[in-house]
Amino acid sequence: MATLQIAANGNSLARPAAAAPAAPAVMSPLRMWAAVVGSTLGAFMAVLNIQIVNASLADIQGAIGAGTDDGGWISTSYLIAEIVVIPLSAWLARVFSLRNYLLTNAILFLIFSVACAFAANLQQMIILRAIQGFSGGVLIPMAFTIIITLLPKAKQPIGLALFALSATFAPAIGPTIGGYLTENWGWEYIFYVNLVPGALMVGMLWASLDRGAMNLKLLAKGDWPGIITMAIGLAALQTVLEEGNKEDWFGSDFIVRLSVIAAVSLTLFLIIELKTAQPLLNLRLLVRRNFGFGIVANFLLGIALYGSVFVLPIYLTRIQGYNSEQIGMVLAWTGIPQLLLIPLVPRLMKRFDVRLLIIIGFALFAASNFMNVHMTGDYASDQLFWPNIVRAIGQALVFTPLSAIATAGIEQENAGSASALFNMMRNLGGAVGIASLQTFLSKREQFHSNILTNSVSVFEEATRDRIARLTGYFMSHGVSDQALASHKAVVAIALKIRKQANIMAFSDTFFLLGVALVVALLASLLLRKPGQLSGGGAH
Repeated sequence: MATLQIAANGNSLARPAAAAPAAPAVMSPLRMWAAVVGSTLGAFMAVLNIQIVNASLADIQGAIGAGTDDGGWISTSYLIAEIVVIPLSAWLARVFSLRNYLLTNAILFLIFSVACAFAANLQQMIILRAIQGFSGGVLIPMAFTIIITLLPKAKQPIGLALFALSATFAPAIGPTIGGYLTENWGWEYIFYVNLVPGALMVGMLWASLDRGAMNLKLLAKGDWPGIITMAIGLAALQTVLEEGNKEDWFGSDFIVRLSVIAAVSLTLFLIIELKTAQPLLNLRLLVRRNFGFGIVANFLLGIALYGSVFVLPIYLTRIQGYNSEQIGMVLAWTGIPQLLLIPLVPRLMKRFDVRLLIIIGFALFAASNFMNVHMTGDYASDQLFWPNIVRAIGQALVFTPLSAIATAGIEQENAGSASALFNMMRNLGGAVGIASLQTFLSKREQFHSNILTNSVSVFEEATRDRIARLTGYFMSHGVSDQALASHKAVVAIALKIRKQANIMAFSDTFFLLGVALVVALLASLLLRKPGQLSGGGAH
């Protein structure tokens, strides 16, 4: 199993590629696929636990006595821990051995998933969610690394299709599962749901991965300056992105201080990684054409992927008054088609240029957002059906080909760095997207509200007539005081204006998501065919 240890986790520049024989030669196909399926199942659950909690956040906040403003840390703590551990995973797997590291974190993920259901207050929930995120975050890059190093090149598209279920299907289906469990069983079951697939994951990994010797001496040789600056920088940046809109961005001293810390720490991290002999991450991979443009497209995909899952539930709650289960049923149509289409993508990759599939996928995903730019007060589940179907097809077509072409020229010794960068940038794109959309949504609502308010004047006959009719309505429904009825009429008009301003702001937000995906499409046009790459192959 030493072969798998090097193949899946080696990212030291000093380690020659020839030191690792081909992994498939030492593993039977059954065990190889058990490792792939088990690890991708873990990645699926790790990503699912981001969105499944967001769908039930209000119920969790009420149960543990958390305020609306503070409840966001239930999700933020998980995301911060996850985004910090992803770049560390390849190196830590070499230190503790792949089997020990992966199984330990898989088991810890299940233990702390259950523990979250027993949290008595906000402080306990934040700590437990952080540990759950730290252990779950390991499962994402390790699954990706195993696929691009363990599988033969011809079988990698199948493995990447499985991984796509975690990257694109899990965020889409998360609110559906979370809403159903919360409405019918209670919010605790969004954590208990990890147990059955988690036990299957642990069993498959236990059976497929051979024992490997730990290499604790690597701890002394670790890129500790890089690790420390990266952890501080990413944690500060993630906090800024999650809390910035609530704290009025740079109007808050807290956000300003954290922004400075993030900028200084991440700048130092870049300098350290480019100068050290054995960096934590090989950032020079970013100058390779396919990997660099693949990272850009993947970052923008993260913005749209997580941003659309963030925006749509808010719209359905705020404008249509849907509950968690109803929201889940609407979003299910962004997930169910992917479950059917993603397994077919490897066959399409054999018949068509993978770049064509990526371009079509991004075009469809962008089109699904542009289909939502003319929203009205009646724009609900029926009207969202076809945009969600188009979005599902686009997402299904994008991820597997993009992953394959971006990593096509990556050698074994750089697989860990490639996996960490590719997955970290998608998650970071999601964080940037959600933060940006929060601010954009509120600013556009204010913009449209001001314009609509200015156009509604009491000096206009139509406005006076509307107030009079509403006043009469309230007086005929139990309000005896004409002044109070008139006041309620003015308030009703103001609420109508605000609702319309919100609808227009959501339309603008979907347009912005579509533009981001068009930029991703342009980046994908610069990708080369895998056969045109120079250097080593995917193994």
